[in-house]
Amino acid sequence: MELIHKLLNLVLLPITVLAVCLMLPLLSIFKFTDYILRNLFPENMKGKVVVITGASSGIGEHLAYEYAKKGAQLALIARREDTLRKVADKAGQLGSPDVLVIPADVSKVDQCKQFIDEVVNHFERLDHLVCNAGMGIHCAFEDATNVTSFVQVMDVNFWGSVYPTYFAIPHLKRSRGKIVVNASVSGWMLQPMGSIYGASKAALINFYDNLRVELAPKVSVTIISPAFVESELSQGKALTNRGDVEVDPGFRIMMKGIPFENTEDCTKAILAAVCRGDKYITEPWWYNSFYLLRIPCPEVVEWSSRLRYSNMSRTSRRD
Repeated sequence: MELIHKLLNLVLLPITVLAVCLMLPLLSIFKFTDYILRNLFPENMKGKVVVITGASSGIGEHLAYEYAKKGAQLALIARREDTLRKVADKAGQLGSPDVLVIPADVSKVDQCKQFIDEVVNHFERLDHLVCNAGMGIHCAFEDATNVTSFVQVMDVNFWGSVYPTYFAIPHLKRSRGKIVVNASVSGWMLQPMGSIYGASKAALINFYDNLRVELAPKVSVTIISPAFVESELSQGKALTNRGDVEVDPGFRIMMKGIPFENTEDCTKAILAAVCRGDKYITEPWWYNSFYLLRIPCPEVVEWSSRLRYSNMSRTSRRD
């Protein structure tokens, strides 16, 4: 057995690299042709039923508007009913024939079951489940005064997507529907002062990558990885190191120099990719370059992140 491992250590990587090099031309042609066809024949959302969690602001809110423009029927989920109703009114004006507002906390499993049941009872079908609800956390891990407060981040960011997914799967199978999950670039990119937030998003990516295999071909999964996009999170609203949810005025100062994408532009690109059936969406697209660097140049990525963290720490101390 030890000899087998030594042999595999010696020959498997070169063989894999050679095989990839040989397959790359054909694979590139296939992927290009597939991309063109999916752009020519995107999914028609008119009359389809879409559930969006975290729909009261940011990416969730603007995804509701983009789906509405395509004639989809919407179920909007968030804790703030008054804000949801404003989003619902605008979505109706933009073209959605029916908008259902359901105030709920996605970190509560019973409430997730309840709103999925309510949606199916009202519309009699479910086509897209958009798991978008999330919360931020930005502090150095060692600075946390109550480490158990981080449980709330995982409850919302991870379980807040897993719970509604579990209850939606039977209905999505019947419609051959789609799960869209907002995982963030933090799930695969180093982000100093965001270790817990990034871990919650990395958990989403791993979970939904595996779920895609389990549910194929009846249900497809699209994983979104937005970078810095204008939202309540980018304005500094997040869980603090004390365990309170509030606006940290120093957050935007620490993020100085990082370009924030317009939310409307981001969600237009996301929905276009969802409708053509992309498995992964990174927005803005140029962030993919950081993903490519992680494999051949992990030292460079770590060094640049360490430099960024040092600058952030100095900025935070001054303010």
